[in-house]
Amino acid sequence: MLRSSFLWLSEQRSIFEFIKRNGLARRFASRFVAGETLDHAMTATRELNAKDISVSLDLLGESVTTPEEATGARDAAVAILDRIQAVGVRANLSIKLTQMGLDLDQALAAANVTAILERARAHGIFVRIDMEASEYVQRTLDLFHTQLLGAYGDLVGVVIQTMLRRAETDVEALLAARARVRLVKGAYQEPDSVAFPAKRDVDATFASLSERMLERGNYPAFATHDERLITHVKRYARAHDIPAERFEFQLLYGVRRDLQEQLRREGYNVRVYVPYGTEWYPYLMRRLAERPANVAFMVGSLARETFGRRAS
Repeated sequence: MLRSSFLWLSEQRSIFEFIKRNGLARRFASRFVAGETLDHAMTATRELNAKDISVSLDLLGESVTTPEEATGARDAAVAILDRIQAVGVRANLSIKLTQMGLDLDQALAAANVTAILERARAHGIFVRIDMEASEYVQRTLDLFHTQLLGAYGDLVGVVIQTMLRRAETDVEALLAARARVRLVKGAYQEPDSVAFPAKRDVDATFASLSERMLERGNYPAFATHDERLITHVKRYARAHDIPAERFEFQLLYGVRRDLQEQLRREGYNVRVYVPYGTEWYPYLMRRLAERPANVAFMVGSLARETFGRRAS
């Protein structure tokens, strides 16, 4: 129930307009979002790099409504790549196809993504195509397989959500194509017809697919904060003599920072997904929907910071 409520809230633009003017809400969001500008994101990236942790940068925003907005998102993504190259941080880029105009015109989205990947190739920077709600999965994978993977190879990757019933089939096709895949549980509200309603099935699919990706994958990424699944990946890799440098764990900015650092100390490659931008509200609601326990944690943390300073 709580998860559904947060996912519903993520789609309410009027609530966002109210929330973003609230100082406490903005501080709440700052735990999960690096800031509203690329400069803020670069600061967060340097801090993580100093801990020997890599980064995937994401300018928040999706489902643009005009070609001009899509072009602006493309140019912003190119600017991120240029900044990564100029500053020399250890980071790559994540983008969403709806932000590039997929809802408006698939050809427009493809052209925008191609422009981004051309700049990425010039700089030697990897780009991940994020996966969105189930209605976009087939179009995303069609574009990835037919226009992107053959042209850009290891410079481009995609995401598979284990909450979707089709995940196994999609992973098998991507493994056969030697594509780079990030495995996640998923954060969208989906009907039972396309998604597993029970968490145990989502987790079981994640565990099963992680094994296949460890055995046959092209530098797979396992994006989860679930310590049971992380332990499963580590144990399977050890049992099958799969070196830690052949895969990486990915975690969200501001979530389980202790786990991020612990995994790195243990010798695993760790990458933190660092979102930034003014469109932080939908992202924040989906993060809270993924793990409602974050609500109590965040509220308690903010209360201590707010009232502790006032009392001092």
